[in-house]
Amino acid sequence: MMRTILKAALVLLLCVQATFAQQAAQGVWTTDKANNWYKTQPWLVGSNYLPQSAINQLEMWQADTFDPKMIDKEMGWAESLGFNTMRVFLHDKLWEQDAEGFKKRINQFLDICAKHKIKPLIVLFDSCWDPFPKLGKQRDPKPGVHNSGWVQNPGADILQDPSQYPKLENYVKGVVTAFKNDQRILGWDVWNEPDNTNASSYGSQEPKNKVELVLNLLPQVFTWARSASPSQPLTSGIWIGKWASPDSLRPIEKVQIENSDVISFHNYDGPEKLEKRIKWLQQYNRPMLCTEYMARGNKSTFQSSMPVLKKYKVAAMNWGFVAGKSNTNYPWDSWKKAYTGEPPIWFHDIFRPNGQPYKPEEVTYIRQMTKDQASIQKKAKS
Repeated sequence: MMRTILKAALVLLLCVQATFAQQAAQGVWTTDKANNWYKTQPWLVGSNYLPQSAINQLEMWQADTFDPKMIDKEMGWAESLGFNTMRVFLHDKLWEQDAEGFKKRINQFLDICAKHKIKPLIVLFDSCWDPFPKLGKQRDPKPGVHNSGWVQNPGADILQDPSQYPKLENYVKGVVTAFKNDQRILGWDVWNEPDNTNASSYGSQEPKNKVELVLNLLPQVFTWARSASPSQPLTSGIWIGKWASPDSLRPIEKVQIENSDVISFHNYDGPEKLEKRIKWLQQYNRPMLCTEYMARGNKSTFQSSMPVLKKYKVAAMNWGFVAGKSNTNYPWDSWKKAYTGEPPIWFHDIFRPNGQPYKPEEVTYIRQMTKDQASIQKKAKS
């Protein structure tokens, strides 16, 4: 009897997932619409952005730690490189805390970005790092530990409690509706690495059924975002696995690909593997955004990756802009290995806190790669 009940429950869950996936996919842009949109864009180049004064998304956006002067200064550095986009993370607890104030700060941030000719890609949810986010004063960084204070969104408590999902729905619909026609925004990245279980850091504290929970929730998030009828595209980036054919995709990747207006992905490998993955994804005939790359210790560098991305006109958004509280100049293995000083090779990040480049030759190279973008954009709009 129990086995029959469990089997029926599983069938019901799969039906619910399929229904939400179908609903979410109904409004996906046609390939023509997606490619016509992309034709109006320059080659998109930028970083994943967190100001040096913030350890995570909450500290970046909360009223008492929001730092527009720092953001303006650092966006100036981005503009000096020829960057025209930045990937930026929000958090549902910020909406719950003070929706109107949060919208005002987002608007202020977008004004700063527009001043520097930068159109950010906005991330709504994120499954990486600490599963227990808390509002208020954020903890100090752990010296030498990569992303020691970054928090997940939604946290494990909400993810495991469907009765709280209406809060998430209000957040998604509220933010996207507020900015759905805002030309200062490039697009919406609805969920970063949704099935990441953080095995090397917080794995033991994660819900045992996290992937199942996210697989159920992700199609709903696409549906909520699309119900606002945003003028900007939706996406969610695939990041591991084999993508050679639709049959090789895992269930979570199928949801991501089938519901994305533009295809986004992550790659921290060398140029050969990067190019292979780009060729795999060309089968979908949609614009491609590489929303994370560049890990120097992993043979992913600006000099190795940018030529490949530019060749295929794939957006290039490296992880890490300025070294600060995030400690992302330290490598992933800093969760297991102690670093008592600056790492011998910075893993991520371009600038030191004072604005000096970690490697001047990298900055020179980036500027060479982006120097023709203004003329390309002007030609595309004419």
